[in-house]
Amino acid sequence: MRNNHKGYTLIELAVVVFIIGLMLAFAVPRIRDTLLGDALKTAARQLTGAVKELRSDAVREQVDYVIAFDLEHGVYWRYSADMTPEKKDEMKQQLFRFPDGVRIADMHHIGGAKKSEGEGQIRFFKKGYVQPTVIHLVKGNRYFTLVINPFLAGVKVYDRYVDFDDWTSG
Repeated sequence: MRNNHKGYTLIELAVVVFIIGLMLAFAVPRIRDTLLGDALKTAARQLTGAVKELRSDAVREQVDYVIAFDLEHGVYWRYSADMTPEKKDEMKQQLFRFPDGVRIADMHHIGGAKKSEGEGQIRFFKKGYVQPTVIHLVKGNRYFTLVINPFLAGVKVYDRYVDFDDWTSG
């Protein structure tokens, strides 16, 4: 009689379970981040897009634009500098909100003082430049720093709090 037992040994099963566990350990955080999204990254992308759009609009329409922030409530709105006060108030009603839990920790124009409460603004000039500004976004204990250069089209984004004492360090 032949001893023909088909099946797997306990060691083979343990190795397979270990490999599956290892694969899940690497995959689950990435899947979670993809499905749930990272609110702080989303806010940084949203604000970067708004900055690029306003810079482009200012040049194309030959009008200065302003993006205004309510630092406590995590909202911002945009308007052209030549609007009447009534029209500016109307534009303020068309708010853009940061994702839940994301707010501006502080912002400052290079050479100016940091502002962490009230309203802040960035002006986009029709000649294509912008006020050099540093914005710190925060959610919980995580920070992102956005550096808006006066003449470069892009926005430099850091995934940590970066303090700029002067413009040349950025």
